[in-house]
Amino acid sequence: MATTNDLKNGMVLNLEGQLWQVQEFLHVKPGKGPAFVRTKLKNVLSGKIIDKTFNAGTKVETATVDRRDMQYLYHDGTDYVFMDARDYDQVPLTEALVGDAANYLLENQDVQVAFHEGTALYVELPPAVELTITHTEPGLQGDRSSGGTKPATVETGLEIQVPLFLDEGVKVRVDTRTGDYLGRVKE
Repeated sequence: MATTNDLKNGMVLNLEGQLWQVQEFLHVKPGKGPAFVRTKLKNVLSGKIIDKTFNAGTKVETATVDRRDMQYLYHDGTDYVFMDARDYDQVPLTEALVGDAANYLLENQDVQVAFHEGTALYVELPPAVELTITHTEPGLQGDRSSGGTKPATVETGLEIQVPLFLDEGVKVRVDTRTGDYLGRVKE
C-alpha cells in the first residue's frame, strides 16, 4: 500500500482488480478546498488510458512488477521469443502482448519485460533504437512541398518520415515512443 503522495511515473497500481500504470501525475493545491492528485493511468493489459483524480493522501494498492532484462531472439509466426538474461530461459510472448513494440524489435536486441505474479504484462523498449533504411524514394532537390521529408521503410517494416537527403542503407535513430526520426547514426 502507498498513498497518492508517493506516486511516480511508471508505478503500477492495482485498482478494482485491474493493473494501471501511472503515465502522468500532478499534485494540485487549490486556493479553496483540499489538495488532490490528478493522474493519467494506462491499463497494462488493454492499453486504455483514463484520467483519474484522487484526494491527497488517499491509500492506493500498488502491484509488484518485476522488470527483467531480456533479449529478443526471433518471431516464430505467432509468438515473439525472448531469452531471460539471468537464467537463459526462453519466454514466448504473443503478438497482442508485444503490440507496437514489434515495429522496433531487431534480433538480439536487449529489452525489459515486465511481469506480475509470473505473467508477462508488456515489453519496455529503450527510448531510441538504430534501424537501417531499406526502401525510400530519391529526394528531389528543391522539393519543399512536403516540408523537407519523405517516407522511408526501415528494416522492421515500419514507415517513418526522414529528411530528403537520406538514401537506402543509411542507419538512423528512431524514437520508440513516437516513431519520429531523431538523426543519422555516425559510423
